[in-house]
Amino acid sequence: MNNFLEIKNLSKVYNDKGEQITIFENTNFKLESNQLVTLTGPSGSGKSTLIHILCLLDSPNNGSFFLKQSEDLFKKNENEKSTFRKNNISIVFQSFNLISDLTAIENVMLPSLYSGKDNNETETNALRLLRKMNLENRINHLPKELSGGEQQRVAIARSMINNPELILADEPTGSLDIKNAGYVFDLMKEIIDENNLVIFATHNRSLVSKSNLELTISNRTVNF
Repeated sequence: MNNFLEIKNLSKVYNDKGEQITIFENTNFKLESNQLVTLTGPSGSGKSTLIHILCLLDSPNNGSFFLKQSEDLFKKNENEKSTFRKNNISIVFQSFNLISDLTAIENVMLPSLYSGKDNNETETNALRLLRKMNLENRINHLPKELSGGEQQRVAIARSMINNPELILADEPTGSLDIKNAGYVFDLMKEIIDENNLVIFATHNRSLVSKSNLELTISNRTVNF
């Protein structure tokens, strides 16, 4: 195993009205690159919590996180985490989170422009990604002019614009019909290579069956 991603001794505890709720306890797992890994578990088990921890948007109580044998990402300060996330990690949400007054191509370009990359190069890359998503004829449409499936494909293209090493998908097909859910999943499976990894949280067993590996959250830990 090439240990593209490694989590060691992860623990996460929430305080709710004075009561401590343990989400993860001494959790360990390793993942290779070039995989689409589905993340499953019942509602409330901690799927979104794990996605947010891996995206460095939430902090654990204990543990270490290594990506491509980097230094422990949990030890970085907030500014360092933000910079690392901007350059190496993307997240796709169920709610799309597109900017309503930007066109499809402008939404896709946004993370790259935010990173200070050249406008012309960014536009070229955004158009290439939208073509891959079969959205070439929708590039100048606003989100409200796109279907749910089209909006999610724009969100996926946006997540890919900076060539991230880790793409995290938090139940991105939960609001789509079966056909569009399968299409979006297949598109995400196509984007993986030896330089990246996709973790896809879902309740949809038909999608799980098409993944390279299933991680299941149960008993406050992550199991293969």
